Formats: sequence, C-alpha cells, structure tokens
Amino acid sequence: MKSLFLLRDSSIFKKMMVAFLAALLPLMAITWMIIEKGSDHIRSEISESVLNTTRYYMDSLDKEADRISRYLPNYVMDKDLMEIATTGHEISPYERTRKILDIQRRLELMKNSSPFIKEAKAYIPLIERTILSNNFETGLNETEFLSMQHNAKLYVEPFIYWEDRLFITMQYPINTVKNPLYIVGVELSTAKIKETLSQIGGARGGQSVLLNSERGWVIESKADPAWLEKMKAFALEKRESQSDEGYETIIYNGKRYLTVYKYSSLWNSHSITCIPEEMVLGSLQMYQSLFWWACALSVCIVLFFTYFLLRFIYRPLMKLVHSFRRVQQNRLEAIVIDRGADEFGYLYQAFNDTVRSLKKLIEENYEQQIRNQRSELKRLQSQINPHFLYNCFFVLCRLIKSENQKEKAYQFCLYIGQYFQFITRNDEDNIPFELEVEHSRTYIEMQSICYGERIQVLFEGDVPAIYVPRLILQPIIENAYKHALGNMLQPGELWVHTKQKENELSIFVEDNGRSMTDEEMELLRKKLRHSANWIEATTGMMNVHRRIQLRYGEEYGITLSRSELGGLQVRMRLSVN
Repeated sequence: MKSLFLLRDSSIFKKMMVAFLAALLPLMAITWMIIEKGSDHIRSEISESVLNTTRYYMDSLDKEADRISRYLPNYVMDKDLMEIATTGHEISPYERTRKILDIQRRLELMKNSSPFIKEAKAYIPLIERTILSNNFETGLNETEFLSMQHNAKLYVEPFIYWEDRLFITMQYPINTVKNPLYIVGVELSTAKIKETLSQIGGARGGQSVLLNSERGWVIESKADPAWLEKMKAFALEKRESQSDEGYETIIYNGKRYLTVYKYSSLWNSHSITCIPEEMVLGSLQMYQSLFWWACALSVCIVLFFTYFLLRFIYRPLMKLVHSFRRVQQNRLEAIVIDRGADEFGYLYQAFNDTVRSLKKLIEENYEQQIRNQRSELKRLQSQINPHFLYNCFFVLCRLIKSENQKEKAYQFCLYIGQYFQFITRNDEDNIPFELEVEHSRTYIEMQSICYGERIQVLFEGDVPAIYVPRLILQPIIENAYKHALGNMLQPGELWVHTKQKENELSIFVEDNGRSMTDEEMELLRKKLRHSANWIEATTGMMNVHRRIQLRYGEEYGITLSRSELGGLQVRMRLSVN
C-alpha cells in the first residue's frame, strides 16, 4: 500500500511502466502456460488419434488374416484336389486338365475374396506342379514347397515368411510327420499391407512399420535402414516390458518423434508409427521462441511510447478529434497544418483532402462499381480450367503404347500444346473471334482422336473480324461432348454455325443428343435468367453466359431451345460494335 501512495506522486513515466508491467507480466505468464498446456494437449490428442487409427487398421489386418485362415480348410478339402494329389498321372490327361481348371477357378475365387491376397496356389508334389489361380503351365519349386510345410513352421502365428514374402498355408493331411500330399496356401500382398500402414501416419509426414522381432521380418511404408534398427530395438524393449500399445516420444538423429505402437498377437508383431514432433507441434514451438522475443520487445515498446505519448501523440490526436467533431456539425473546416512529414502531418493532410473531396463521392462510388464489375469478370474468367486434362494424359498414354498409333500420338501432343498455349499465354479479356474459333477447332480435333469417327462435327458460317471474350465457344462445345455426345451409342452430330444480323452476331452450337429432357432444359433456362444471383456458379455455361452479359449487357447472353438435330441448341448473342 505504501508503494501505491508513493506511486501517486510519481512521474507519468513510472505510472505507465508500473501499469503496463502489471498488465503485461500476468498476461505473459498465462500465455506461457497456455502454450505449454496446449502443447501437451495437442500431443496427447494426436497420439490418441494415431493410436485409434493404428487399432483400426491392425484390427482390419487381424480380421483379414483370421478370415483367410478360417476359410482355408474349405479349399483344402477340395475333392478334385484330393483326387489329383492321390492319383496323379493315373487319370486321363483330359480329366486331369479339367480338374486342374476347376481348381484354378476356385483358387481365383479365393484370391478375389480379399484385397490382401496377392496369389492363391496349391502345391502338388505327385504331379510336380504348383497350381496358380491364373497360370496353367507351372512347375513345383521344391525349396518353396518345403518352406510351406507345417513341420518347417516352429512358431504359433499362422504366417510363413519366405524370401520377403508372407504366406498362410494348410497341408493335407494336416497332422503328419511325413511329406503332405498337397498344400494350399495364399500369398499375402505386402504392397497392400504397406499401403495400409502408410494410411496410419502418412498424412502427418510419419513413417509406419509392421515388425516381427522374433522372426526378423519387416514390412514398412517408407523407412531408412538406420531408422529400422531403431524401431527393432524399440519393439524388443516393448515386448520385454509386455506393453501392448501406447505412445511416447523418442529421439532419432537429434529430432523428437511422437511414436505410437500396438502389438498384434495374431501377427506376433508390433505396428510402430513415428511422426516428427515438428509436424505436430511446429507452430507451438515457434510460438515459444516468439514469446521470449515478445517479452524483450515489450519492454522496449513501453519505454519508447511512454516518453513520446503525451508529446507527440495525445495533443495532435485531440486536435484531430476536435476537427472531426466540427465535421459532425457540418462545419467542413480544414485543419491548420503545423506538423512535419510525420504520421499526424499525413493525417492532417488526408483530413483536409477528404473534406475537399466530399462532393466527388458519388462519382467515386460509381467508379468503384465499375471496378467491382471488372473484378467479377476476372473472377469468372479465372474459373475456366480445362476439365479434361487428366483424360488427355490417359489418351496419350494409350496412343503411345499402341505400335500403330505413333503418328496420332504425335499429333495429339501438338493439339495439347496448342490448347494449353491458348489457355495460358496471356490474360487478355478479349481476343479476335478467329482465335476463339481456332481454339475450338483444336479442342474438337483432340476429341476426334478420343472418340474416333463416332462424332461428326460441322463448322458453318462467317467468322467476322471482331473481338469477343476469351473462352466462350469452347466450353459450350465441351458441354456438348460431356453431357450429350460422349455417352451416346449411336453416331453423334455437332453443328457449329454463325449468323450475323445488323449489329448482332449469333453463335449456334447444336447436337443430336437425347439425354436432356424438356423439364431439365426449362430448369437450365431458369438458372440462366437468374445468373446474376448465382455468385458462386462455376459451371461452363453459366460462366460463359455471365461473362457475355458483363461484356455486352443484360440483353445479350445464352438462350436454349430444341435443336433441329433433335438435341440441344445453345445460342450465344453478341454485339459486333
């Protein structure tokens, strides 16, 4: 209390310093506590999330492996398989071939029953063959056959790991110390398992591994050898401590990693996922550093502003406040500028300029509306992107693979280059109509390669020397291919023609598609009539219609009707002035 009385008579500088520190220090302490608590909370939440994801995918792997193991006896007790394995070459070649084909069909069903099965096979030593699901001419790999036998499997999990491949097998007879008559097995897809592992922590830049420390086999999503050795030691430590699941932080190569692990008794393996903490807490760690810099900067700011507040801010500010009060009273009086080229000098000058320019606000407002219209035009035009980019690459790959399509592939590459050169070469709003037609013809040539001779295109009419908005014709033609002609079984027809009357140019795009009903056409007409209210509309036809109206006026744009060809007629009305 005594210090407060002494502070009452102290200078303004001391009062502001004490007041600022009294407010700042608790705020900094709270901020630091929030950062620490937030860091722990985020680490815990993400760890639980990754652990739940790990549980889900490991449960999926367990269920798939268990389902395969439970259904395998149904295939082992196959009558055709028993007969071939016992009689061998004693039956006729025709009968043996027929039975092998029947076995192959059942193996194919087994293979297709799970995405985790890469191959299903049956080893038959009597005929020295391994019957595969999709291969008839096969032999018997003696080393592989011996490795698939149960007397070679000295562990409890159902898997056999041989030459970096995972198998689940069952022999007949099941309980025997002699060589079995045959063995039915499935080879698991390690690629699918890796894909499953990558989905656990891959989105956060993590690495995942399925590791059997006892057998020494590893299936990883992406990892380097040194990291794998680190994970093997980690899995061995958790196995010795009998910890089945959890998460903790480990340090590798000087970096901290959030490590989530789960043990699967069926696989007798650990699923381990490591996520860099910088990916989880990167922003918070940066905030911790910035916090201390903010503390130092705050002290400097207090010293600076406390000294200059009254002298250079308060009095000039009050002068400005009084001037605004006069403006509120409709007294448009300028301020006498007694400042240099500092901020208040700028504010005084800006205030005086504002007072002098109030009469021009209506003109400026109108100009701003024009600018907004221009901005909307840019936004609408920027929405036009090539919708068939990926299809182009697929068609090009197909042409390149075909031996007799090399020339067509070369021509298709030229068309792609011309198409995207037109799209990206400049950002002009208006271009010659001749260039727009040429670009549309290039697009049609590309589609002709894709669809062959199934769709016939006819261009008619004059091409006047006028400027039009970019990309108004090609998107309409693209709609015709996409919605009317692309899925037709019968031959398609596309008719593009122009008609000029006085100061108006009409561009018609007609097709013989039958997919659009009268009700759908009326709904599309309604959307076009209210296109100005569909601010976020991004469809090609709506886009083109709105840009034409912005360029020429509300009386122009797109109208729809039934074509003479039987499909849709799209008419674009433009002004030639």
